[in-house]
Amino acid sequence: MSGARQAGYRLLGARLDYLLHLRPAEWPIMAAHTLLGYLLAVGLEGAGRGERLGDGLLGLALWVVCLNGGTLALNSAFDRDEGDVAYLKSPPPPPRYLARFSLGLMVVGQLLALSLPVRYTAVYAVCALLSVIYSVPPFRLKAVAGADWLINMWGFGTLTPYAGWAATGVPLDPARALVLLAFCPLFAALYPLTQLYQLEEDSRRGDRTLAIVLGPRRSLDVALVALLLAFALFAAAALRAGWTNEPGGGSRIVLLGVALAAWLATLLPWRAACRRMTPLQHQRGMYLALGAWAVTDVIVLVAWGSR
Repeated sequence: MSGARQAGYRLLGARLDYLLHLRPAEWPIMAAHTLLGYLLAVGLEGAGRGERLGDGLLGLALWVVCLNGGTLALNSAFDRDEGDVAYLKSPPPPPRYLARFSLGLMVVGQLLALSLPVRYTAVYAVCALLSVIYSVPPFRLKAVAGADWLINMWGFGTLTPYAGWAATGVPLDPARALVLLAFCPLFAALYPLTQLYQLEEDSRRGDRTLAIVLGPRRSLDVALVALLLAFALFAAAALRAGWTNEPGGGSRIVLLGVALAAWLATLLPWRAACRRMTPLQHQRGMYLALGAWAVTDVIVLVAWGSR
């Protein structure tokens, strides 16, 4: 047990287990992807002036803590993992009321979301429903290969930054709609990579995840195809925004190439070595892919953040 976790138990006692299963280590990643939508909506200049900041921050907090944290805790309540899971090493046994706690947290978020623009309230409700059917029996779509993939590529990939946008009430323009859509296949590339290091544990539990059905090599093949589709959509968004006729458009295209290169530098060596990699090595590959995702978020913001 780490020193930080020991200090947490001294401060909160057994209540710390509820917080740990919300997986706060993941919150910065979710917050950054949600914030991207807000920044694309108001522009970097508008964000500097604090435009629609109150609604943006409330929407971000509800999405990250109540919806995402509640979703991860709900997932833990039914998975009862013993080994490491994403963003939580050596998870404690799920406390008795974890499922009720996580559902209650999502409901609180939904009620507070009523104070935000209607599009935000609606997308929160849609993703809360997806979270329940993803984790909770008899639905438990996370154990159905393909269904788990579809839910995550839309929920995290596109609807998360859209929620950040929707909290502002700003209308969505066609070019940036394509940008948000591109994150759907981009997360389709990332999602099977998050499962490769858990193949043995998921198999013992009887889950039929996408990575189990495909195997490591084909999972990485699917990731590469989805990656190329995502960047094709980014390119379509660039054309729709008229980059080819704008000063500085060429440099923004080069930046997109840098993001693509970051992904390929992660996926191609991984695919070449996947058959002899240990679960720990697959886990390290997942974190490298998360780094490529973060690079992409930053580059998309730089490229489309001016209004």
